[in-house]
Amino acid sequence: MYYALLTLHSLVRWLVLISLLIAIVRAYSGWFKKKPFLKSDNTSRMVAVTTAHLQLVLGLWLYVISPTVRYFMNNFKMAVHQREIRFFGMEHITMMVLAIVLLTIGSAKTKKQTTDQQRFKTMAIWFTIALAVIFFSIPWHFSPFTSRPYFRWF
Repeated sequence: MYYALLTLHSLVRWLVLISLLIAIVRAYSGWFKKKPFLKSDNTSRMVAVTTAHLQLVLGLWLYVISPTVRYFMNNFKMAVHQREIRFFGMEHITMMVLAIVLLTIGSAKTKKQTTDQQRFKTMAIWFTIALAVIFFSIPWHFSPFTSRPYFRWF
């Protein structure tokens, strides 16, 4: 179960990144080109946030059953000094929850704006900040914190 969930979490990461990039590109394009905020723009916002929330649920589930996290919790004094263990036991989850909070706030603020330009601007800024947090918190192959493969397979 753990490895299947880990694989699913790894694959959904790409859906989160793609949907978030699409929403951000649409937001900046609409903001700078002074376009009307269309239903498709709202859909891209909702898809990005929904996909990120799905990833959060998978990640929290994975966190609960992870042997790495279990080791981190049971051996905190030693584990906190081990980069990879600390990354998954504390840093990754903290930053990803922060990113989801930023996306959720940005999405809610976007909905409340009264003009199309304010909607695009709000979405662009909040989603870009969230994407930066996500990008630096993913265990990329090139990451200085810890690395994982780009794709995991079942």
